[in-house]
Formats: sequence, structure tokens, C-alpha cells
Amino acid sequence: MRELSCRCGDRFCSGQYWHDPDFLDALEDMRARVDRPLVLTSGHRCAGWNAAVGGAPLSRHKQIAADIQIAGHSREALLDAAVGAGFTGLGLGRSFLHVDRRARPARWYYPGSERLWIQ
Repeated sequence: MRELSCRCGDRFCSGQYWHDPDFLDALEDMRARVDRPLVLTSGHRCAGWNAAVGGAPLSRHKQIAADIQIAGHSREALLDAAVGAGFTGLGLGRSFLHVDRRARPARWYYPGSERLWIQ
């Protein structure tokens, strides 16, 4: 729960958390597939924190999503593990991979990251 709770530090909420057992199982599956720890840099965000960090108004982080630090991982292996674990929302950033489980699959690049993901 700590990894996925809002990190606003009591500025807007008291550590809101959105529980989804399927999401948690998918994260554990992804961890097993890469056989290394995953560092989550962002999980659930309350509306105030989402706005403060410049999140999209309809961000999946306002429910449940995770940004996973890339350092220590192969980008390709991390992305393959996310797909294999059933994540359908994949945001490819410079230093992180965003994962969520939206109904309609989507994949996008954050500004300045595309060249890092295309080999």
C-alpha cells in the first residue's frame, strides 16, 4: 500500500489509496518477469497532488496506475514484462514506464523519450 498511496505529504489528503487486487497481482507478475525489484515513483494521486505535479486532468493516477523507475532495468525487458503481466496503458518516459490497466489499450511517449525506446 505504501508504494501506491498518494505522496502529497498531507497537503491535500492523508495518503489516499485505491485498492485493486488485479493491479497488485499484475505488478507482482511484472516483478517476477524481470526478476528484479521495481521502484515505483508514483502511484495513486489525489486530485490536488495530481494538479500540483502537472498530471493530466483525467490521469489514471487518480485511480490506480504506477510509474516505474527504469534505472537498473533494460527498457525492452521492462516493457515486455509489463505487456506480459497484462498492463494495457503504457506510457514510455525518459526515466520511467507508466503502467495501468485501462479497457482500451494505449501506448504513448512522453516528451523527449521516443528515441530512447526505439532501437
